Amino acid sequence: MTKSPLTVPAQYRAFAAVTPIEFPPIMGNLEYSGWRDEQMSWKRSCYIGDWSFVPQIRVKGPDALRLFTDLSVNSFAQFPLNRAKHCVMCNEFGKVVVEGILLRHDEDDLEFEAVPAWVLYHLKTGGYDAEASFPMTHKLQVSGPSSLGLLEKLTETTLRDIKFMHTKVTAIGGSQVTMLRQGMAGEIGFELHGPIEQHDQLFEAVLDAGQEFGIRRLGRRTFHVNHVEACYPTTGMEYWNAVSDERRTDFLEWMDREENIPAEWRGTPLEGAWKVSLSTALMGSWDGDSVEELYRSPIEMGWGKSVNFDHDFIGRAALEEEMKSPTRTIVTLEFNSDDMIAIYASLFSDGDTYLPLDLPHFPYIACWADWIHKDGVKVGHSTFPAYSYYFRKVLALSFIEPRYSEPGTEVTVLWGNPDEPQTAIRATVCRAPYKKDNRRGDLSTLAPSGHES
Repeated sequence: MTKSPLTVPAQYRAFAAVTPIEFPPIMGNLEYSGWRDEQMSWKRSCYIGDWSFVPQIRVKGPDALRLFTDLSVNSFAQFPLNRAKHCVMCNEFGKVVVEGILLRHDEDDLEFEAVPAWVLYHLKTGGYDAEASFPMTHKLQVSGPSSLGLLEKLTETTLRDIKFMHTKVTAIGGSQVTMLRQGMAGEIGFELHGPIEQHDQLFEAVLDAGQEFGIRRLGRRTFHVNHVEACYPTTGMEYWNAVSDERRTDFLEWMDREENIPAEWRGTPLEGAWKVSLSTALMGSWDGDSVEELYRSPIEMGWGKSVNFDHDFIGRAALEEEMKSPTRTIVTLEFNSDDMIAIYASLFSDGDTYLPLDLPHFPYIACWADWIHKDGVKVGHSTFPAYSYYFRKVLALSFIEPRYSEPGTEVTVLWGNPDEPQTAIRATVCRAPYKKDNRRGDLSTLAPSGHES
């Protein structure tokens, strides 16, 4: 069978075929207090990070819930107002096309925070009685042990009644803010949502009030480290969105038509590189035949608990089969520090030089895949590597055959892009998340400082 031009990996190879997209300036400065200091914030105090760049689609109408039910692996049997879900959508083979946070504002009013093309396409072509809009909102993430105390001071009300993945509308100054309790750093945390017009004033209010709580501002150089520590595989970085193949031709051609591009996307990345997917560039030693090999199912990514077969959805049959006998599972790989030091040492000696890790992580929104070997046999893929200053280790979320997933298992990672000098890095399989998950803590037991009373 002839490979589809869409699936040929060479066209996506970073620097050889395409220039990878950097974390954009809209995410803030590279650093504010230094990336080492910033990395300590979600363990010792708190941080504010700006995810307002994340796009969204808001769907209103009698068929709004039916649309998301048809597309999502999640159950909506219990989805009351003022709740949120990590919503996952797959292709017919059970591979993730898009995932993000879905909020229910009203019975027929849902907001999905993710690249919106897949939802828009099905809404417009599937005969659903609903309409889409594309509001611009702020999404300010405040997380860490002292985040609760800070936000209760700002809102002048209790936030201890907000359960995990629930929302509550509060006031900060003269602004109405929707507080979503989540925790992307694996710690107690909230996202502050509201109209983009109040972004600047709200951001400054949080930053000013946060001084006594040890707040730090996250810069682009360390943006992704907490995702790796807390096991949040990220679209376009730890996996390839499952739209780059001939089965998606109708979808891709529909999105290429000028009349189908919303006016709100004009002049933004959603009109160009990120119109249908965040997967635009490829890095790492993986040299497979098709980018379809980098597609991942929700089961592989540790989201199996979200997959519910109480309804029909795209990919259901494939996921029912995979549940019986998964072929890969997610782990954290801890890279051998001596081997990492040797990579840097190669830059200062004769002979081959190896790709140095840009500390604390590469500044690109690019899919990373390195081969994992066990006794000379390929057993999985290591993904976007990041250096954790707190743990003093290079870590990478990785997909590996279940029989090698036991913590403590020793493997090797083939390091270096194809057609460049490559070397083997020793690595140890560790749990995912690597850092203890404190997101769901009982807020009623915490003192105003955010620590246990």
